[in-house]
Amino acid sequence: MGWFGSRSRRKGVPIEPALLAAAAENPGGSVAEIDSTYVDDPNGYVPPEAIRGAWLVDSSGKPTGEYQENPRHGVPQDDFSRLTDPDHWLGWLGDDPAIAVREGIEESLRAQVADAVVEWVKILETPRFLTGGRRRSADDQVMLVTRAALAAPFALSVRTTQHGRSILLGVFSWAAVNLAAPEARKDRHWFDLGVGLDWAGERLQERIYELDGEDGTADL
Repeated sequence: MGWFGSRSRRKGVPIEPALLAAAAENPGGSVAEIDSTYVDDPNGYVPPEAIRGAWLVDSSGKPTGEYQENPRHGVPQDDFSRLTDPDHWLGWLGDDPAIAVREGIEESLRAQVADAVVEWVKILETPRFLTGGRRRSADDQVMLVTRAALAAPFALSVRTTQHGRSILLGVFSWAAVNLAAPEARKDRHWFDLGVGLDWAGERLQERIYELDGEDGTADL
């Protein structure tokens, strides 16, 4: 029943014009109440925790007064499950891939605005992964991973002194080469706003080889 299960109660029918307009566009559905503490633009990306609850809407497009509370309502939290749940090797990111990617995102933002503070990050889809390697010898069945990359679509909230809070969407990409020779390892991040996963995924291979050949060498 609705978005949040069967937990519901009666609540006064909303009178806000925006909520009534949304209800009129969703007959038989529901209309969400957004907590402005966490979201400045209800028409943009809204993390699940920022939804207080939802009014059910009747077949004529009017709120019924029946209200379903969101048990997840509260301070938005990081969600890296779509990065870490897939059965894909992420050892090149260290012991905690989620922390590594979050720190990479923060570094990318602070390179643009020094006082940027990331409030939360959510990985929205399973990232695109790229892994390359070579055999240690012609007759050896063991593969050495020499390069790896990922492109992870995100939504995040960041605060800066000048601009306050901003919610950003895009794709964070990370490539690393010379993984079999740690002393020669090279890494690079790309922080692309307003692009989709297909766009970023298509560029992974050219980006990883571009990084690999910067010094005129290739770790094949």
